[in-house]
Amino acid sequence: MRHGRIRRATVAGLPFLLAHAVDLVVFFQLRDRLPHRLASHFGSGGRPDDTAGQTEYVLVTTGLLIGMGLIWMLIARGVRGLIATGWALAGFVGAVMAAVLYANLRTPVEFPFWRVAVAVGVAALAGGAGWWLARFVPSVLPLPAEGPVERIDLAAGETAGWARHAGARPLLVLAAGVVVTGVVVLTLSGWQDAVAPVVIGLVLMVFARPYVTVDRRGLTVSTGRLPWPRIRVPLDEVEQATSRDINALKDFGGWGYRFRAGRSGLILRSGEAIVVRRRNGRDFAVTIDGSADAAALLNTLAERRANG
Repeated sequence: MRHGRIRRATVAGLPFLLAHAVDLVVFFQLRDRLPHRLASHFGSGGRPDDTAGQTEYVLVTTGLLIGMGLIWMLIARGVRGLIATGWALAGFVGAVMAAVLYANLRTPVEFPFWRVAVAVGVAALAGGAGWWLARFVPSVLPLPAEGPVERIDLAAGETAGWARHAGARPLLVLAAGVVVTGVVVLTLSGWQDAVAPVVIGLVLMVFARPYVTVDRRGLTVSTGRLPWPRIRVPLDEVEQATSRDINALKDFGGWGYRFRAGRSGLILRSGEAIVVRRRNGRDFAVTIDGSADAAALLNTLAERRANG
């Protein structure tokens, strides 16, 4: 198990380390030919509009690539798509940072579009390499079941349902803070700069308290306000449901709608969650209080459906 974690982390973080190494090699090879102040940012038409010192370039490149590498080692966890995405991202960033150095060799300094196209090509090749390497990385094993599979006694013909909001207070606070930031920007800078934070904050508020129901249709997760998006696990697909404690970072690599090898879930916090094992062997999890009652009712309804 430990060797598997090391292999997953190595493959996920390796592209960023390689990109950083290549950028450093290019920098030290070109250092004597580069100006003391490098053109570091380019506006429309590829014209430079900001500069940075050589030491600053090295520090930014190191922080950017090594920081992203550490993050990817935490979140990828054997998911093939995430590993390939990390390789593509590392290839693109590394190619752009190297292209900036080569652009500074010319006078006047320009950053034409074809350099971005080359970086996209490098990203595509690196992503393909990551996709291929991910085949040899062991994926994270499904979470073990905790406790017995509970059921609720229902008389013949009796129906029951369960519903609750699965909110996370920190997410609501964050959403409100983003909206307030947008309002402040509106008063200071105008509506053009305020649109993005206001819209993002309102969207976060809508999705910060999803509504979870268990009834004759199965397990349903929705916003509670809008008809879409909606996630549903029909009763026909339910093999069993359990209540488990989940660590958001360790088990799913973070918060939000998460994908992992053999599982997915809406993870808004660490703690109690209902976990549904589908008949195809995959798990779907939702962090929510009262999950034991929800799981027990879902098992009863799924068993009743299976027995006709």
